[in-house]
Amino acid sequence: MPACPLCGSSQTVKNGHIHNGKQRFKGQDCGRQFVEQPTKKVIDQATRELIDRLLLERISLAGIARAAQVSEQWLQTSVNEKYAKVPRQVQVTPKKRGG
Repeated sequence: MPACPLCGSSQTVKNGHIHNGKQRFKGQDCGRQFVEQPTKKVIDQATRELIDRLLLERISLAGIARAAQVSEQWLQTSVNEKYAKVPRQVQVTPKKRGG
């Protein structure tokens, strides 16, 4: 069993699997859950620019995720962050009442 990355304890137990089938472990001393060899994929700038262009084409998020080879979860988070940065500019024209 691998050692816990948080506390360094060798007292760990198997604790299910993550979404892609990798074994998940749990440290018995601190309760931290972890994967033995995580694969943290860095999304490069070229892929991010491709995603921006595909978003402008109004392609579904699932289609963009497949084309750019990123997870749908990462893509949704990225889109939400972009949306939060866009300034809201709503101009409402008052309607004339009566007639």
